[in-house]
Amino acid sequence: MATDFKSIPIIDISPLVAKCDDPKRVQDPDVLEVVGQLDQACREAGFFYVKGHGIPDSLIKDVKNVTRKFFDLPYEEKLKIKLSAVAGYRGYQRIGENITKGIPDMHEAIDCYREITPGMYGALGKIIEGVNQWPHDPPYFRVLMEEYISFCTGMHFKDSFSLLSHFVQYETLFFCALIDLSRKIMRGIALALGGSADEFEGERAGDAFWVLRVIGYPVVSNTNGQNAPENDIGCGAHTDYGLVTLVNQDDGITALQVRNLSGEWISAPPIPGTFVCNIGDMLKIWSNGMYDSTLHRVINTSPKYRVCVAYFYEPNFDAAVEPLDICKEKTGGIKKFGKAVYGEHLASKLETNFV
Repeated sequence: MATDFKSIPIIDISPLVAKCDDPKRVQDPDVLEVVGQLDQACREAGFFYVKGHGIPDSLIKDVKNVTRKFFDLPYEEKLKIKLSAVAGYRGYQRIGENITKGIPDMHEAIDCYREITPGMYGALGKIIEGVNQWPHDPPYFRVLMEEYISFCTGMHFKDSFSLLSHFVQYETLFFCALIDLSRKIMRGIALALGGSADEFEGERAGDAFWVLRVIGYPVVSNTNGQNAPENDIGCGAHTDYGLVTLVNQDDGITALQVRNLSGEWISAPPIPGTFVCNIGDMLKIWSNGMYDSTLHRVINTSPKYRVCVAYFYEPNFDAAVEPLDICKEKTGGIKKFGKAVYGEHLASKLETNFV
């Protein structure tokens, strides 16, 4: 359960990243320090910044730059990858198309999901079957995003990104991308809960689903031309669906707000070199409420257009989620939540999220 926190803690996870798979990690005082900080942050706020994550600042910035370049395109160009149910809820959604608790959100976005082939999960996965719709303009949008998400490897680009004036030239770049980083954070959280590091491997999240939202928040006064908008909330108050979220925020624009126990909205300003990380509904269930999925919202009061790239690390699509025994023991032996299937939870959200 969240407390009356007044700020979002910053955690240097570099010891965990370096020794996550070391069999002697639980004997390492630096790793144990990170695990303790994760436990405290998840108990008190459900939100924290991570630094020392191993992903280069240049890549983090390039992802935001290519995002901004896409949203600068004419509306007709963006509609070439329009989101629809037929496309598995993948693609571009216009301003006001995303709905939070019945109210249109003042943002536009590209929604991407781990690709599901027909019949992969039977009827459970039918709603999300399909391939992602990537824009052809800007060039390199797809390759950059897919490297950002998926690989922990060396990249070698002979071609310059000079076609996009804001890109740097890459030679050989080694980085641990978001899937790997999220897995390492979840291994630390597993230890924080009192389990083994691989508590969320296998049938729980060993074949993790993922969601990527590439988001643009316009200046409120310009969203409807000369007409004043009925709603100035970029994204209404909500919790995230899965395990953990990694948010790559625009520089210099404070818009993300997190609600504490007293109902105060605490700002989470962008901090260079970090991701904002928060826990989702499925981790709340697995922890039997020890860790809560905290309400948060986005309000862009800046005079500048804001971009944000949010990566959601989820359980296996067909995972059955119910409180872990170790967490029930720590919370009075009472099971506070019934069983949920992640794919069903996601599908219920998708069917009510769009106009």
